[in-house]
Amino acid sequence: MYSTSITIGDWETFITRELVDYLDTNYQTIPNRNSRGLAGHSMGGYGTMRLGMKYPEVYSSIYVLSACCREGQVTTDPENMENIEAIASVEQLEEAPFRIMAQLASAASWAPNPNNPPLYLDLPFVNGEVRPDIASKIAANRTLYAIEQYIPNLRKLNAIAMDAGILDTRIHASTKKLHELLELYKIAHFYESYDGDHGNRIPERIQTKTLPFFSKNLAFK
Repeated sequence: MYSTSITIGDWETFITRELVDYLDTNYQTIPNRNSRGLAGHSMGGYGTMRLGMKYPEVYSSIYVLSACCREGQVTTDPENMENIEAIASVEQLEEAPFRIMAQLASAASWAPNPNNPPLYLDLPFVNGEVRPDIASKIAANRTLYAIEQYIPNLRKLNAIAMDAGILDTRIHASTKKLHELLELYKIAHFYESYDGDHGNRIPERIQTKTLPFFSKNLAFK
């Protein structure tokens, strides 16, 4: 989840500091924020928005493609909660469907608990009842709920872009909300809805939108 967690690691520092330092040390980069951008799709889009709004001194331009996890509350579907609570080992986790792994990954990232083996996390529910304190920890990391803390940082970015396919219903809706919020704060950005779902046009979008965006907005000398 591109976050810092005692349970699964300090991925935020890895991407914004360690990886950047390694690339600038070992490759012929231009070690300057004006020549450095960040982009990602789906969870990578979430990470792009999260890290872009927190570290404008590292990245100057960001492109967010069909970002997930920007809003939403804890599921209260009884079967879903029962299935997640039934995971009691790493082996079971490895065999679980993606939607269950994603919810456990969110809890491991945003509600870690080193005193709660075997997964070392707190679920936002127990015995089918929502735990408001844990649910709040997870919700606090949804970018649409946290973004207004970072408006000054977003103003420091040289360029911001985002898009989503209209058939990717919930993600398209949250992308539009982000666009409207940036408009409210008069933060310049590019926004586009297009005829597509969550992934069917991403290679095309990277080629025709994302790479030209960085060609235009990054400094190459």
